[in-house]
Amino acid sequence: MKKSILLSCVLAVALVGTLFSLPKVVVNTKGKEVDQERSQPAAASTEAAPEAATKHDGAALTPDQLKTIDRLRSGFNQANAKDKASAGIELSNKFAELQKFDSAGFYAEQVAILAPTVENILRTGDRYYEAYGFAVNDEKAKNLGTKTREYYEKALKLNPGLLAAKANMAMTYVNTENPMAGILMLREVIDTDPTNELALFNLGILSMRSNQYSKASDRFRQILTNNPANTKAKFYLGLTLVELGDKEQARKVLAEVKKEEKDPVIQQAIGELETRLNN
Repeated sequence: MKKSILLSCVLAVALVGTLFSLPKVVVNTKGKEVDQERSQPAAASTEAAPEAATKHDGAALTPDQLKTIDRLRSGFNQANAKDKASAGIELSNKFAELQKFDSAGFYAEQVAILAPTVENILRTGDRYYEAYGFAVNDEKAKNLGTKTREYYEKALKLNPGLLAAKANMAMTYVNTENPMAGILMLREVIDTDPTNELALFNLGILSMRSNQYSKASDRFRQILTNNPANTKAKFYLGLTLVELGDKEQARKVLAEVKKEEKDPVIQQAIGELETRLNN
């Protein structure tokens, strides 16, 4: 697969939770967060090893960040039954803010066990999906995909209208033995909401992965028909046009994205595509 296409597809699979928001740390900068927290039984003590919070995405936390994490973890471990869930949410949110997605998922799960509301269960699914997007090997991706599906399934049983959860869960089937399950799930979302941007976007990405660029471009155009300001969809439309050989339209679309999108990763990818178009 060409470098620019590989880059873009990797970025697309790493979409985590927020609608089409590319992660700030991508591709080869994915790190190896220690998984000692996850290895504990779900209902066990949450005295997590400090080193689990120090490494992720190839960079250690700063002393101030570590101090904050230690304070929040201590607060969670020492909280009474009334305050423990809120302390766990605060700790999970901080890990997510620092892009420590495994730890964010772990503490979100503790909260969901303590207080199994739709909101807490959905948060756990979202956090594990974020971690899944940054998994550095197949085994880890498989485990995180399983965790993601577990909590999204629980959330959907309580509220079948959570279409974003369903669209995210579908993407965890991509590298399993049953990828068609994910495609069918996305089609179910589209049947319910024909303009659902996340489902359309994911279907476009899956079409790209199978080299069905014409079908992918149709999906991205559908998004832009309803939301012309979606620069992520516009970028992928430009990429599919490059693959389809429509150089004139590709240049036009990519030039628009270059003006509108500030993400340096997308800017880098546009540069690679422009080089291809000029050769």
